[in-house]
Amino acid sequence: MFTLRFASLVVASSLCTLPSLAATESSYVYCDNGLRCFKAPCPSNSALDLGTGTIIKGVSIDPSGLPQADKAITDLSDALYAGKIVVRGSIEHRTQTITGKEYNLPWLVATRIVRTAKDSERKHCSSP
Repeated sequence: MFTLRFASLVVASSLCTLPSLAATESSYVYCDNGLRCFKAPCPSNSALDLGTGTIIKGVSIDPSGLPQADKAITDLSDALYAGKIVVRGSIEHRTQTITGKEYNLPWLVATRIVRTAKDSERKHCSSP
């Protein structure tokens, strides 16, 4: 009886932790949208979530999680910042201090490059 209870507890606790691990990963087109500002935080970058169609404004990108082969692609061109590629990753919020004030800002944590972005997916890149 104890073994059956313990096994049920292990399975139940495993199921509770699984959704949080992969729930937030999606595909994004990240780019500089052309906006310029004089005071931080600045919404000069945005990311289109291809899964939901939501545009996240003022997001920064963290490419440190990309595999080495993908990093080589982004080092050789402006593909990452010009909205030319689709990246897989997740949005996380990080606290940053800018001119003495703390801000909770969105970051796109990229985990891999998926493909070239379509023109229709890059429309948000030049819109304010």
